[in-house]
Amino acid sequence: MAKKQSNAPEAASASSGTSLGDKVTQFRDYVEEAKVELRKVSWPTRKEAWATSMTVLVFVFVMSLFLGFVDLGLTHLIEFILS
Repeated sequence: MAKKQSNAPEAASASSGTSLGDKVTQFRDYVEEAKVELRKVSWPTRKEAWATSMTVLVFVFVMSLFLGFVDLGLTHLIEFILS
């Protein structure tokens, strides 16, 4: 039966390194891994980004109006109760 190799000793030794050289190596590895992951990302098209942005702006505008009217109504209600 084949034994599965573990990366645990490598991970432990990499995280316990405290010298500047070890930190630089860790940072370089991190950047390289980040580049690999960014190549896997499915980026939206310009049209999709525009449509999503407009949807968010319309939603924010509608919610602003709604909350503004609720605030105005509650303000008048409290003034009526206190007067």
